[in-house]
Amino acid sequence: MTDQSQELFAAVDSLLAAVDDGTVLPLPAERVRLREAAGLTRAALAQALGVRVPSIEAWEAGRAEPKGERREAYRRLLEGLAQRHPTPVPPPGRPATPAEPLSVPSVQTAGGAATAPPTAPPAHDTPHTLTPVARRQAWPTEAAPVAGSRFPNGPLAVLDADGTAYCQGGVLLECPAATIPQLADWALKESGLGAGRLHRHGKDSDPLIVLTTQTAARFGLPLALDDRRALRLADNHPVVRELARAKWKLTRRGFGPWARVYRPAEGGRRQCVQLAVLPWDALDTRTWGSAGQLPAPELAQVLGDYATRVITPRGSAAVCGLELMTALRPPTRPVKDPATDTWTSGPNPGALTEAVDPAPPEAPDEHPVVTARYPRGHQRTPAEVLDEEAFEWIRDPEQLTDDECAKQFAVGVDVNMAFAAAVNRLTVGLGAPVHASRPRFDKKAPGSWLVDLSHIDLDPRLPNPFTPHGLRPEGPAWYATPTVAYATELGYGITPLEAWLRPESGSYLDGWYTRLRDAYLATMERLGVSAGMNEADFLAAMEHHKDADPAQAAVLSAIKATVKGGIGKLRERPQGAGYRPGERWPALERPTWRPDIRAAVIATARVNMHRKMLKLAAIGLFPIAVLSDCAVYLSDGPTPPDFLPRTPEGKPLPGGFRLGVSPGMVKHEGTQSLMWAVKMLDEGHNPARHIKGTDAAADGE
Repeated sequence: MTDQSQELFAAVDSLLAAVDDGTVLPLPAERVRLREAAGLTRAALAQALGVRVPSIEAWEAGRAEPKGERREAYRRLLEGLAQRHPTPVPPPGRPATPAEPLSVPSVQTAGGAATAPPTAPPAHDTPHTLTPVARRQAWPTEAAPVAGSRFPNGPLAVLDADGTAYCQGGVLLECPAATIPQLADWALKESGLGAGRLHRHGKDSDPLIVLTTQTAARFGLPLALDDRRALRLADNHPVVRELARAKWKLTRRGFGPWARVYRPAEGGRRQCVQLAVLPWDALDTRTWGSAGQLPAPELAQVLGDYATRVITPRGSAAVCGLELMTALRPPTRPVKDPATDTWTSGPNPGALTEAVDPAPPEAPDEHPVVTARYPRGHQRTPAEVLDEEAFEWIRDPEQLTDDECAKQFAVGVDVNMAFAAAVNRLTVGLGAPVHASRPRFDKKAPGSWLVDLSHIDLDPRLPNPFTPHGLRPEGPAWYATPTVAYATELGYGITPLEAWLRPESGSYLDGWYTRLRDAYLATMERLGVSAGMNEADFLAAMEHHKDADPAQAAVLSAIKATVKGGIGKLRERPQGAGYRPGERWPALERPTWRPDIRAAVIATARVNMHRKMLKLAAIGLFPIAVLSDCAVYLSDGPTPPDFLPRTPEGKPLPGGFRLGVSPGMVKHEGTQSLMWAVKMLDEGHNPARHIKGTDAAADGE
């Protein structure tokens, strides 16, 4: 007997066993018929079985199956209804309708491949859509596609070389496309893919099709891009010419790892498809880890979870972070013109509605407002440029006390989602800057201030909060509003020399923070770390949380990268060897190119960090190193509870570092010996960068 015969016989034996065990269910269409014949609503079934209505919809559409005791209860219900409402007998003279066969769950062949008996798709299915009997679902999802929605098959699909499209929730589709233009047509007209808008004035997310290495080759795409600088196919490539002949267009970035294929809108509906080409490194390993190597069903679930919690991927994590801002706060909204009684597009209050040039100190060196003001090669001073960056500071080892040198360990704590926490309730400017001479400082006015903070004398055992390097400023310098506000909070008088202020302001990023916070917490919960854990349980769960579910760990990494990348993208620098300083670059034409907002976020994160360290310093605890959102302290024990102070009641010190999963709370970053830390300081290295044995700056926090 051949290996193939053995596999086939094993599959048949498994199929017979599934039928014999009495737990198979009627086909989806029969489930619907029985419920409707009994006059029952989906809501009534959901209440009786203890599930949500979408679960009943999924069972009746064949996109999901009940498990365990619920499966048995559902089968018992259907059997009872079948006895009361048997299949109708056709009238004389009309051919009898064959009795519907039972649906059979997918089985594993000896080789491990999922198989199922062929079934005819229900009449209501779109062409080339498989009833998903033979699906492989690696884990349950809280966001399985909902039957009857505009996008019943979820936001995206991972397309395999055999034409099977794997969607979120285990849904399988059959894609007959043989060319990229046909694939775009199928994605828009037949796939049922996409995602609803995140704001009522926004746009639906375009369907995303992910191409595996084998699939890319099937469509005539090379396995690597020859143009490694531009990262795009040549304009004369056959695939690009095929798209042009079929009247499809490409965006300015061309056909690269993330290609957007579109036609002009028809009837107010977008005609746009996003393609991600895996062999071209569409999924950056620094963001997604090894997710790009996952089998298609599992990758579809990973990307689907990210799409459901954050946004449908459409580029790098930085691009997604920026696109999420626009999706949650669209620049325009419908406005009725009283003169013509028609609807037109108008600015959306509270959003970034148009591209504006930055104030001179806010602009990077390449920007035209800088090159027009200073001669070529001029090195701007702190009094000429805004330099709001994260901390990178180490303490002079000569300042270590005898008590500190008696400690055994150096312990690092890291603030969760520090930049996201800084965004929460942050007021930012919405329009163009306005110059002011000798203004009175107003902490509610977002902008940039030229002020001298060098007179403020602070303990040298803490980093100075007014500079990224943590050293005392030497004279007047430009600062974002949060930094100057912190100086007044510390009780010092402030006399600005000049300012660039934005009269129109608002909490533009509040919704962005909320969505990313919820995505982060939901993913951490999937990894076994939840809010409300006591400190011991939290520390234990964090020890191995990334190993609990590598797929969800990839989602977590992408969420963190979305935060940092999105903030960084607010000041995107020019790219390409052909750029010359003083020329404008494409990013400047975006309403979301706002270096002043980036500066305000980073300044807030740095101030938040210093405020917590100052609370600990008040009781004699000083860090030896700080890198962005990680601070290293000397301790008698190897864990954060061994040095973090508590009140007499045993609670964490108010205003200090507090262990927990929520953004703004801290986790254990790593522990090393005292001698290791002192050696790092003596050599001028930052212990916070290496406290966990790797480069902390690359962690994406």
